[in-house]
Amino acid sequence: HAYRDYLELHGLSVQLAEALAEYWHARVRAELGIAGQDPAGLEGMLRTEYQGCRYSLGYPACPNLEDRAKIADLLHPERIGVHLSEEFQLHPEQSTDAIVVHHPQASYFSAGGRA
Repeated sequence: HAYRDYLELHGLSVQLAEALAEYWHARVRAELGIAGQDPAGLEGMLRTEYQGCRYSLGYPACPNLEDRAKIADLLHPERIGVHLSEEFQLHPEQSTDAIVVHHPQASYFSAGGRA
């Protein structure tokens, strides 16, 4: 009888995972000295008007989840309690990974400019 509670908790955890990933991406930009180019407003951030991109596996820019196995072989996520399933999903749920590129020409799609 706690289905609504589960959905609310799940939604919150999804948003917190994404917010934390974006926080670390911003922190990396700051440590690289390129955060001064970040837009001042949320609208510019949503249009990715900053240098670099954070590519997540399973999304259109990196659709092959199987590539996650290569990352797991390099980083050994089990050291922090994260495991890769046979379907290339990270467990526990809401674990996330990404490939972060900070080249000035990095973009999500080349057609029509930055995403």
